[in-house]
Amino acid sequence: MKSVTILVPMLNEQLALPDTLEGIRSLDPQPNETLIIDGGSDDNSVEMANAAGFNVMIAPKKGRGAQINFGVRKATSELVCILHADSILPADAVAVIREVMADGRTSLAGFTPRIAGPAGTRWGSTLHNWIKTWYIPLFARPLLFFGGVRLLFGDHAMFFRRDQFLAIDGCDERLVVMEEADLCIKLARFGKVRIIPRWVWTSDRRITAWGRWRANWIYLKVGMMWAMGARERLADHYPDIR
Repeated sequence: MKSVTILVPMLNEQLALPDTLEGIRSLDPQPNETLIIDGGSDDNSVEMANAAGFNVMIAPKKGRGAQINFGVRKATSELVCILHADSILPADAVAVIREVMADGRTSLAGFTPRIAGPAGTRWGSTLHNWIKTWYIPLFARPLLFFGGVRLLFGDHAMFFRRDQFLAIDGCDERLVVMEEADLCIKLARFGKVRIIPRWVWTSDRRITAWGRWRANWIYLKVGMMWAMGARERLADHYPDIR
């Protein structure tokens, strides 16, 4: 049975973190390890995670890509799942990860995000989130798309084999957003990229802050910019809401 690490990169997540940590505690079976990788929080995030009994490490470099790379290098499990600090996995996520990755033809997979908040599920944005996993690779990498590659994003809670991640040198650390999309292209050399039809709940906080139409426009614009080769400039078009 393959070992599983849940890796949570975070930065100033004291509002979202309690629900995420409670979700991890509710997993059955439990992961072999959970690593919280902080990128320099100046709120109470680190103290909250430590008080809850989780293993917190401070990444030596800022940026989510650098945090993920650092965390995967520190992980001791064969399989790693990247969970955003505002997302909640299904209770049987560890079993699902093991089952999916038992297929050697799969190199990368993720759950299906369900964007929700206090008012309920935002079905329009949830649908757009699913559709863009298709239209962005169709536009950006048509040959890979017709070979079965789909682009997953951070809110998919993507998972992969640690050794394959290290073999492709992990995330592009220039990226503050869309770092996981690059992984889909790089890991596709080892096998299929799959979306698993199981919900991972993710916060609608960006949609609440930006507004529905603006939020979906930002998602579209940043995705298209990434497809056309932009890297460092992406963060300028993705306002921080924390």
